[in-house]
Formats: sequence, structure tokens, C-alpha cells
Amino acid sequence: MEKEKTQDYLIKIFWVFMIGSVVGFLVETLVAFLKEGHYANRQGLLYGPFIQIYGIGAVVYYLFIPKIKQTKYVFPICMLVGGILEYFFSYTQEIFFGTISWDYSHYFFNLNGRTSLLHCFYWGIAGIVVLKILCPLMKHLEPSFHYKMVQKVTLIIAIFMLCNITISWSAANRQEERGKQIPPKDKWDSFLDQHYPDEIMDKVYANKIKKAK
Repeated sequence: MEKEKTQDYLIKIFWVFMIGSVVGFLVETLVAFLKEGHYANRQGLLYGPFIQIYGIGAVVYYLFIPKIKQTKYVFPICMLVGGILEYFFSYTQEIFFGTISWDYSHYFFNLNGRTSLLHCFYWGIAGIVVLKILCPLMKHLEPSFHYKMVQKVTLIIAIFMLCNITISWSAANRQEERGKQIPPKDKWDSFLDQHYPDEIMDKVYANKIKKAK
């Protein structure tokens, strides 16, 4: 019984991540369209309509929000937590890949261009959405996690996402190495150079910016 509870819990968290990643992609794509007047790719992984920072943010909120005893504190706390997450992911991307995907330096009250008061406000709204929509939705879906078919489908998609994240991370890291004129060290690097050259990487991650040293 305890094993089944753990399994159902992990399935639930995984789907929270997936929903957050897809919704994040849709939101970013819509915002880009409204700003630029045409479709602009905003995916965060090489394959599929996913932006993983939103997925991770959704998981953090989903786990954290129920612990907030008074609903009136959800918005301000989520503003703070979302801002911290956004700053952390921007910093991590720069450290590992030498690039950033957003720069808020021109926004009022920004923190090193990685987050701003306005975007923290958006994260606060996201917290309310998680509280009012995502939490009830997952509670409604929870009984379905017992079905073998749902478990098998979840496993298949989880394996796909693990491979997707691994190849996306590796290809981005290898692109940074190419920019530093570092030759391939092994067959894996050569594979990445052949199948994920700069033309493909720049097309998929069209909004990334090379951070000046």
C-alpha cells in the first residue's frame, strides 16, 4: 500500500511538471506573438512544447502553497518564491551555457536583469492559478493514477522527457564548447556536432542571448 501511495504521488508530481511546462510554453508563445506580431519559438527543450522552468515552478508551488495557512499570503509569497526561481535559473543558464534567455535590465526595479518587480507580480498570479485551478484539477485526476494504462503512459512520457532533457542539456553545453573552439573529446561530442549544429540550436533557442564576459 505504501509503495502504491509513493507511486501515485510521483505520477502526480510528474504531471504537475508536464502541465506547468506546456502551459508555460503556451503563455510565452502568446506573449511573444503579441509583442512581435508573429510566431516566435519559445520552447525550452529540443523536442516538444515545453519550458521546464515553468514546470519546476509549478511543482514548487504545488508542494509549497498547501502549507500556506492563510490564502491572503499566497500571492506575496509566490511573488518572492517565483522571483528567486527566475533569478536562479537565469544564473544557472549563464554559468553552465554562457547564455541567458531573458534580460529585464530595462524594467523598473530589476535585479541584475534576471528578474523584476513586474515579473515577480506575474509569478504571484501564477501562484493563484496553481491554488485555484491546478490543485483542484490534480485532486480530481488523482483517482486515475491507479490505472495501469495511466501508469504505463506516464512511464513512457517520463523516459522521453528524461532523454529530451539530457540531449537538450548536452547539445547546449556542446554549443558553448564549440564557441570556445574546443574540439570534440569523444564520439558523443562528435554526434552532437553532427546532429545539433549551431544552425539547429539557434533556431530552437532563438531568444537566447550570448552573455558578454
